[in-house]
Amino acid sequence: MTSPTPTPTPADLGFHMPPEWAPHRGTWLSWPHRESSWPEIFHRIPPIFVHIVETLVPHELVYLNVTGPDMEANVRSRLAHADVPLDRVVFHHHPTDDAWVRDHGPVFLQRSVDGQPEEAVLDWRYNSWGGKYPPFDNDNAIPGRIAGHYGLRRFVPGLVMEGGSIDVNGAGTLLTTESCLLNPNRNPGRTKADIEQALRDHFNVEHILWLGDGIAGDDTDGHVDDLTRFVGPSTVVTAIEADPTDVNFDVLRSNRQRLESMTDQDGRPLRIVDLPMPPPLYHDGERLPASYANFYVANGVVLLPAYDPERDEIASAVLQRCFPTRQVTLIPSTDLAWGLGSFHCLTQQWPALRA
Repeated sequence: MTSPTPTPTPADLGFHMPPEWAPHRGTWLSWPHRESSWPEIFHRIPPIFVHIVETLVPHELVYLNVTGPDMEANVRSRLAHADVPLDRVVFHHHPTDDAWVRDHGPVFLQRSVDGQPEEAVLDWRYNSWGGKYPPFDNDNAIPGRIAGHYGLRRFVPGLVMEGGSIDVNGAGTLLTTESCLLNPNRNPGRTKADIEQALRDHFNVEHILWLGDGIAGDDTDGHVDDLTRFVGPSTVVTAIEADPTDVNFDVLRSNRQRLESMTDQDGRPLRIVDLPMPPPLYHDGERLPASYANFYVANGVVLLPAYDPERDEIASAVLQRCFPTRQVTLIPSTDLAWGLGSFHCLTQQWPALRA
């Protein structure tokens, strides 16, 4: 009896995920509407989204998931009031459960065939970080809706994964954390070797770097986008806590020590750039996962969460040196942090097609 032919993986077909700093076609957002994500202060969140869109549209298109025509009308009014050019915003009536499109949105892959670029969507399962905040069925459907609307090829790995849990350098190396990807609330029964093979098959990477735990207050179980980010093929910025009495001190120091022994896919030691942590933030006695590592790199601009004037400027200077051709723009993010995320969590890049 002949064995069935294995289904080709994205890696088999030559697809890969471009790094965030590669040119974008645009940025995806899911407009906020779940008041329980920002209890008591939800009214302060839509104006921050207006600020995000306003900052992005001079550099790239913004694609907005809205629940339907009523929300679209409301958002159009808000943007028009802020003089945002609406021809730079593309609305999609895609119902969502929450605003964290980094985790529930598609990952866009690319390849070149005979000099012609092609793209595809990677559609991991989304279970709201281990089933923490149901319902999440609408969010889980977003990659399929986007792929269907644009006629894009869709790969469905069948595993739970979130965009904020990984970071790639576009050259064959991927960063992630043990505390998230190996958590049994994601893919019970899957070993570390299983997860690594899935990452290789679907992101087309050959080198996987594992950090340890995440920062205090992070309900994602330790997403890497609050810890360490690639800013170049062999360069990372990593969050460092200077106060030895802070709960994040040992965790972040341990992750940095891991980075010191790591290399890129070509065996070159990583260049490590330290990024400060903001002062501790609390709401109703709860430690919030505020981190400058949750920045977003777009065409011509870097969105950097602002929490504290003195440390904001230090973090901004660090990232400006990493991205000298982009303008690092500070946007107040304390209110976003009460929802346990910031700009990277709320955005998903759509890379520009390149042969």
